[in-house]
Amino acid sequence: MSASAIPIARFRLGKIVSTANALEQLTREDILRAIGRHKAGDWGDVSEDDRTKNELALKQGHRLWSVYHAANSRKFWLITEADRRTTTALLPEDY
Repeated sequence: MSASAIPIARFRLGKIVSTANALEQLTREDILRAIGRHKAGDWGDVSEDDRTKNELALKQGHRLWSVYHAANSRKFWLITEADRRTTTALLPEDY
């Protein structure tokens, strides 16, 4: 992997955790790929309104939310808390 392929982090992720359900339904690769996108500010499949809210949240220190799809098509979320101490991988039904 070249240095240019490593995404630049736009914010701290804190401790990365996952719900048990997400760990059962997703692969490690699914989660790691999404984390790389999330920390780079690629919010995945969120609406344009939510994309704008995330950009504002970066500046104002609010919670960040991204939506991704695993290789098996399962939708999952990454949520980084406002204090940037924790990022959680979870399925929508885990919320």
